[in-house]
Amino acid sequence: MTQNENKKNVTVSYVGTLDNGRIFHSTDEHGPLTFTTGCDELFPALESAVLGMRVGEVKNILLSAAEAYGPRLDENIIRLSRHLFPAGKEITVGQKLSIDFKGGVSKVMIVIEASDSEVTLDGNHPLAGCDLTFALRVDAIE
Repeated sequence: MTQNENKKNVTVSYVGTLDNGRIFHSTDEHGPLTFTTGCDELFPALESAVLGMRVGEVKNILLSAAEAYGPRLDENIIRLSRHLFPAGKEITVGQKLSIDFKGGVSKVMIVIEASDSEVTLDGNHPLAGCDLTFALRVDAIE
């Protein structure tokens, strides 16, 4: 069995869950994940936990919110006047909108409140503020 080292392609299967047991992602549905170690393709804490694992090895890995998507930040929530959106455009809670900011930066944000006068958007990652658990198996190391 090959042990994992930096600059290796590693294929893993996992089920990612939240503290309440809800599955947020599973390679059973989306297929295994292949990444190259040492190339910043995963959360550093997750990659560090995978380093040293062998093919076939299984491990539960807990990442704190700080080690994953970070905390939910109030500054990522903005309120905009409804008149800034096209007239007649339906805006509903839960809808994802691409918002263009100064400097040519676009960000996908989620509508969390909408009224005739104001729209409130959340730019936090949906998993920000959440601890994540990965039930992970190393499938291959190349």
